[in-house]
Amino acid sequence: MAFKAVIYDCDGVIFDSIEANFAFYRQIMTAMGRQLDRQDEQTMRVLHTYANRDVLTFFFPQGEERQRAFQLAAAIDYRELLPLMRMEPGFVETLEALQPRFQLAVCTNRAVSMEALLQEFDLARFFGCVMTSSKVTNPKPHPEPLHRILDHYQIAPHEALFVGDSDLDRQAAEAAGVPFVAYKADLPGFARIDHHAELLPLLRRRETS
Repeated sequence: MAFKAVIYDCDGVIFDSIEANFAFYRQIMTAMGRQLDRQDEQTMRVLHTYANRDVLTFFFPQGEERQRAFQLAAAIDYRELLPLMRMEPGFVETLEALQPRFQLAVCTNRAVSMEALLQEFDLARFFGCVMTSSKVTNPKPHPEPLHRILDHYQIAPHEALFVGDSDLDRQAAEAAGVPFVAYKADLPGFARIDHHAELLPLLRRRETS
């Protein structure tokens, strides 16, 4: 059966956003009198893939510290960090090829910054559904965000593809029953791609099979 929708994660898939994310959390850590260790792989993985509230809970498990960190995060204007974002090569061209035939969506653990990001890079026009961590009770790796997108488009899980780059994305896709495409990542799934344009022949093969 042909696919009807393509769903994208944001960080690491639509954008190389590690510099912006690092700068965001470094501001919070500095204000809290802490250092952010760029060489710590677990730290970098968490701040790049988890929802904001989960990242801050990871760094500040205690109640009072955590609430202070939440307040600091809410006061940061993420638009000031947008110049640090780098769109992945070939993404817009791929969306332009997909849009006439497929529903397009974003499923991200970003919260309120996602809308501004799409507007800044003129991407909002492509996506009929943008599911962020602020719109769900349970962000990825829980399947709720993907279920909400499937409900929005009234399609079955096997009629969508989810393109992600982290194990959180893979877990969410597996739990939702959505085929997973690993982007620049050695993760199991329906397929692995290193450039967005590689998605097009995958979809064409399904349409003709």
